[in-house]
Amino acid sequence: MSDDQHRANTILAMNTAAFAVCFAAWMMYGVLVAFLVDKGVYGWDKGQMGLLIGIPVLTGSLTRLPLGILTDRYGGRIVFTLLMLAAAVPTYLVSYASTYSHFLLAGLGFGLTGASFAVGVAYTSIWFKKERQGTALGIFGMGNLGTALTSMGAPSILLVLTDGGANLDGWRTLPKLYAAALVVTAILFFLFTSTKKVEQGQNLVQRLAPLKNIRVWRFGLYYFLLFGGFVALSQWLILYYLNVYSMSLTTAGLMAAVFGLTASVARPFGGWLSDRWGPRKLMYISLCSCIILFVLLSMPRMDVYSPGEGIIAYRSGTVTAISADEIVVENQRYALRPPKEKSIEKYEGIFVFPTNYLWHEPVFRVGDEVKRGQLLARGTTHIYFQANVWIFTGFLFFAAIAMGLGMGAVFKHIPNYFPTEVGVVGGIVGVLGGLGGFFGPLIFGYLLQFTGIWTSNWMFLVLVALVSLVWMHLVIQRMMRQAEPVLVRQIEAASTSGGGERAP
Repeated sequence: MSDDQHRANTILAMNTAAFAVCFAAWMMYGVLVAFLVDKGVYGWDKGQMGLLIGIPVLTGSLTRLPLGILTDRYGGRIVFTLLMLAAAVPTYLVSYASTYSHFLLAGLGFGLTGASFAVGVAYTSIWFKKERQGTALGIFGMGNLGTALTSMGAPSILLVLTDGGANLDGWRTLPKLYAAALVVTAILFFLFTSTKKVEQGQNLVQRLAPLKNIRVWRFGLYYFLLFGGFVALSQWLILYYLNVYSMSLTTAGLMAAVFGLTASVARPFGGWLSDRWGPRKLMYISLCSCIILFVLLSMPRMDVYSPGEGIIAYRSGTVTAISADEIVVENQRYALRPPKEKSIEKYEGIFVFPTNYLWHEPVFRVGDEVKRGQLLARGTTHIYFQANVWIFTGFLFFAAIAMGLGMGAVFKHIPNYFPTEVGVVGGIVGVLGGLGGFFGPLIFGYLLQFTGIWTSNWMFLVLVALVSLVWMHLVIQRMMRQAEPVLVRQIEAASTSGGGERAP
């Protein structure tokens, strides 16, 4: 292994580790706020909790673009180091917070850690050749694991720090631990990395020029869905499992963490496959898979009674007998389906698809006169879909893989199309992805309030994925049509040159 390759691998390892630590700190409020309210330390309502949890996500999203520009200008070594040191201060100050305003201001400060993504993307891509950038950026993206580490580890750490709830003031040590981790990581990062930056003599206006390109915003839409959806679901799934499947908070947190781990592990494979297949093909696979899986996940749990197919008299006559299995009019017998006395709790087994049962209830009595074409028995259909938790989780597992692969593919596009503006373009794409993580739970909440259906969040994701796929396909078709005349001219030139050369 050459010295340059060894240095590049070292940079990648340090970038990934620093990204994971930053993301772990970025998601700290998700656990800490829930713990403080659950233990009665603070009496914040759901709106206040949502704002506290979301404010670091918003800060981290909005600062990605300027920090991406600074990374292109000054290099990732100095920018990443200063970012972690700056974020460590408000993280530490959380331990002294006593009012809602204190927590809000501290969250605004340490939300800077979320911008580490844009810094890491720009700093990673500059160390690797084009054919390896997808794999490198995919590996870097595994820093998303920091979110899962906080979801799984922070609750246990809080229990230890508070002596199982006996000393609730012990929670104040948690932000100090995160601050210490940021400082230690910053020092190690500075010691084991090297300065390298994009060589260009552009002013700020020139650096921001790629933002006029609609392609940047299209990539941003993909990332709004894939990364924004990942961040939003990492928070929303805890409430989802609690309400839909009546799980405990610990189990719901574990299930959400499994989703986060799966998507994070799949991301480097997305980069690796993008290097070999091309990001376009992988984006098709990712978006199509997301649409199918989100549709399957959007089917709500159902226990519906609906009018069903009834029984009509073929001829006129007198009802002579009625039993559970049939109704007799003169000599004509009509088969009845008896009621099936089963409630939701009595259904046994696992139902992958909705199941239904039809039964009949006679509307006449013995001795009544019936005319031809009259309704003899009313039909009732019971539609039941248990939305089994393990089948749901299986679909969710594959959705996490599809989203992780897509995240890796999106950031393979950026150095391909914008090799000297990775920081700027990665910054704005990261901003849009982060905003998806901030607004996603808010949109999910409003949809739930409006429809009363928990699975409405999946319906929203289906819509975004469908728009992304259609937009991408239309653009690709237009590019192919524009390329055809150029290819024809190249072939004609090669055939008339007499040299027997084949057009590229």
